[in-house]
Amino acid sequence: MGLNIRGRSFLTLLDYTPEEINYLLDLSAEFKRMKYAGVEHKWLTDKQIVLLFEKTSTRTRCAFEVGARDLGMGVTFLDPGSSQMGKKESLADTAKVLGRMFDGIEYRGFKQSVVEDLAKYSGVPVWNGLTDDFHPTQMLADILTVREEFGELKGRKLTFFGDARNNVANSLMVVCAKLGMHFCACAPEELMPAATLVEKCRAVAAETGAVLEFTSDVAQGARDCDVLYTDIWVSMGEPAELWEKRIRLLLPYQVNGRVMAMAKPEAIFMHCLPAFHDRETTVGEEIYQKYGLEAMEVTDEVFLGKQARQFREAENRMHTIKAVMYATLQ
Repeated sequence: MGLNIRGRSFLTLLDYTPEEINYLLDLSAEFKRMKYAGVEHKWLTDKQIVLLFEKTSTRTRCAFEVGARDLGMGVTFLDPGSSQMGKKESLADTAKVLGRMFDGIEYRGFKQSVVEDLAKYSGVPVWNGLTDDFHPTQMLADILTVREEFGELKGRKLTFFGDARNNVANSLMVVCAKLGMHFCACAPEELMPAATLVEKCRAVAAETGAVLEFTSDVAQGARDCDVLYTDIWVSMGEPAELWEKRIRLLLPYQVNGRVMAMAKPEAIFMHCLPAFHDRETTVGEEIYQKYGLEAMEVTDEVFLGKQARQFREAENRMHTIKAVMYATLQ
């Protein structure tokens, strides 16, 4: 595995080479093998990390906490009410304090500039657990899942259906470009990725042989597709008033049985979760009562079907986050 990224922050995969990303994927697979085999790997017992959460999460928090404890580290969790960051203390001052007490910092919140400033001022590795722009730890889990399913990644077509401007779609485009894959954004014209990011990814793709495709045609997006990916239509932090507009725009891009049938027979479905595939949530029931929809971005038929891989994908968050922490702290 021979690469050394010790001391690096993990803010966006734009900062990492294809070789470094593959190194992290290999390391993730090895940690997964050890976890399943019951091989103890408490290799960082002298380390302490802090998790800064401005946005709640099931998978991100659990993956960081379990992964850190598997490595023997101490973990401190701070939600918005447990820190003075940005209220009585500046971000820079908070970062400098935390950097003197902890060996690594995870941040999950809103602005990308916050995680970048934490890395700038803390002096320790900082890991992006999600911002409005990027979700790099999710990407490693996603691509590990694809690799487990298909082996070779180059040339595999992954299509994102929905709001292709969000942090998950942005990051999928980046990682596919880095690894020579075929990324397709299938979305309404007004919800396509930002031109500046597309330009950066095209430059990467020119070196790796990746293909970047942008279409509003669902049939074109699904054609020859290996991975059909979607996400919720209104992201955390966006106003609830957006639901009506997003439903109108994105209902044609729902991943259902008809869309899955347009892809390759061996294609898989993926979702970063949580998903609105039924009425078993307060939001799902509210949307049903207001708009009559039993499901939103994905139907139960697909979500519970044999091609669905979202729960393996969720588990892989733990293995890949463990790899990132170990590689940057070892």
